[in-house]
Amino acid sequence: MMRPGVKQYVVARPLYSEDSFAEDHEKIYRHHKTMLDHVKQYFTCDSKRAKNAALSLLPVISWMKIYRIKEWLLSDIVSGVSTGLVAVLQGLAYCLLASLPAWYGLFSAFFPVITYFFLGTSRHISVGPFPVLCLMIGSVVTRLVPDEGQPLNITAFEGLSIDERRVLVAYSVTFLTGIMQLAMGMLQVGFVVMYLSDTLVSGFTTAAAIHILVSQLKFVLGLQVPGISGPLSIIYTLEIIFNKITSTNVCDVVISLVIMGVVFIVKEINDRFKSKLPVPIPIEVIMTVIACGVSFAFDFKTRYGIDTVGHIPKGYESPVAPNIHILQETAVEAFPMAIVGFAVAFSVAKVYSVKHDYTIDGNQELIAFGVSNIFGASFKSFAASTSLSRSAVQESTGGKTSFILLPYLWRRDKPDCMVWLGTCFASIILGLDLGLAVGLGMELISVVIRAQLLCDVNGKAPPQIYEPEGVKIFRIPSPIFFANIEFFRSKLVEAVGFNPLRVLRKRNKALRMIRKLLKKGDLQWTSKGFLNTSCGPIQESEDESNMEELDLPTDFKDLPVRIDWNAELPANIVVPSVDLHSLILDFAAVSFLDISALKGLKTALKELIRVEIDVYIVACDPYILEKLYHCCFFDDEVQPSMFFLTLHDAMLHILEKHPESTEKKSNYEKILTTVTVHHPGTSFRTRDRTGPCPETRF
Repeated sequence: MMRPGVKQYVVARPLYSEDSFAEDHEKIYRHHKTMLDHVKQYFTCDSKRAKNAALSLLPVISWMKIYRIKEWLLSDIVSGVSTGLVAVLQGLAYCLLASLPAWYGLFSAFFPVITYFFLGTSRHISVGPFPVLCLMIGSVVTRLVPDEGQPLNITAFEGLSIDERRVLVAYSVTFLTGIMQLAMGMLQVGFVVMYLSDTLVSGFTTAAAIHILVSQLKFVLGLQVPGISGPLSIIYTLEIIFNKITSTNVCDVVISLVIMGVVFIVKEINDRFKSKLPVPIPIEVIMTVIACGVSFAFDFKTRYGIDTVGHIPKGYESPVAPNIHILQETAVEAFPMAIVGFAVAFSVAKVYSVKHDYTIDGNQELIAFGVSNIFGASFKSFAASTSLSRSAVQESTGGKTSFILLPYLWRRDKPDCMVWLGTCFASIILGLDLGLAVGLGMELISVVIRAQLLCDVNGKAPPQIYEPEGVKIFRIPSPIFFANIEFFRSKLVEAVGFNPLRVLRKRNKALRMIRKLLKKGDLQWTSKGFLNTSCGPIQESEDESNMEELDLPTDFKDLPVRIDWNAELPANIVVPSVDLHSLILDFAAVSFLDISALKGLKTALKELIRVEIDVYIVACDPYILEKLYHCCFFDDEVQPSMFFLTLHDAMLHILEKHPESTEKKSNYEKILTTVTVHHPGTSFRTRDRTGPCPETRF
């Protein structure tokens, strides 16, 4: 017996078999490109494709066009000086890890940066020596040219000193590393970076930071420790350090602690008062000048036995070619160096690209680092990647970086947590090259397990589509996770026909302009609407300050009326119109979401809601809905009320809320219907569909 006043609907349709349904409803066949079509498209060249190729190979062209000289130049100069000085100092120090004379580190801090400036897609990483990569180079150098005993029998070694032989080995293996990276980039191998999830990147960069810390301990303590690389290298290094701990140079320790403490305090000041400081305090430059001056004035080398760089030859050496015999001898070691150098750089670049909302291209990064290493090797530089500390110096004006905490992952997503733990500990114990391979393996295993156990995707081609006016139905035919969340978001934008974030920014710019005109008196509110009281034409404001406010929800609290964005706006202000009022996301085939997908989905929903699009999610699995609650997915904007049991429930709600949709298109009985039947004591669902299905597939 139904309660009075309770809304209900009745679904009546014939019983269809697969054959009878196919007879009554035409099936749409999509054209799939053949291999020949792809080959023709690849070799087709026109002006547009040539322009895109130039912008792809030279990303500097794209960002130079949007460079804001007045706003960014001063900060970039300060950042460049600070980062450059740190790069010089680290180049001198890291060169010792590679068992090379210190001044060759200056070449690695200079030449690779030149080519990366033109070819790289990251705006925040600092290209140059990386300590773990230096240790890997050092192991190759000491194998071919040992400290004691005869070097490898190579003709090019004749007549050279031990340092010259080691430099020859270092820049030859660097050249081969660059060749491998360039080849991988040209072969479009960079697609594998889509499998580097946020969790894996976090674990990998954490392990890299620990390797860097251990590699610097011998300099902080003033100990003589040989460079060690490979599996268990961090354990062997710590064993040697603890065995020699009694030989610690106290003056080295005091100087290191004082400098680290001052730098940390000043960086905290820069972060807390960044809104009041015109530019961040370049503490790295200041402390370097002070430390050098004090060391020279008080003769620390003689008095306290502190190691100094010493004499550095002037100028650069002439370009040279690598040695073929050394290339043959070091091919096995060069490949993991190419992988680790790229993986570290891409991981750090990905962290900052996500934070600052721009994209990086894995293939282009491989090409950029390959060319940088080839060019640098010609001037006796050794393999370059990036440094976490230099990149942090370069990016320090942007605030703190968010890291994925282990307890957070364990509470929210245990498989992701296991990937983090496996990647981090494997990279620490086995080395970054093998650790990265272990992390990728664990990640692929977790995806396969979750996909096999939880995913049941209907791969049928969709029937003919029907949608009421102002309504878009978007069906997701697969689980959403880190590897496809960006693809999902791009296809969603393509389906609705506009970028909601851009529309939101346009609207907020328009509100900023209206408030400005009202304040100046050039615009007044009357009973008939806004009245333009300015005599001359009103120029559009180019004020780019407080860009973060443009991403916030539109606020009408200090305006005399709420703006109708689809009507004509005052003062010739133009904002893209949005004809869509409702979006339905069909989650019937979505069996799981990971942490990356939750973040991406919530961002996409907020962008749509902030441009006044009502979003409804239908046929959501109870497991997913429970996880959304558990992960604190909902807030004031994204609310549980957007979830409906079936698509038909959501559509009836929309048609009741927007009756004008039924007036324009009355044939809405063909709306796709998903019937969910709950049996007592079970969570079994049966889904039935009537009529053509309005959806966008990817």
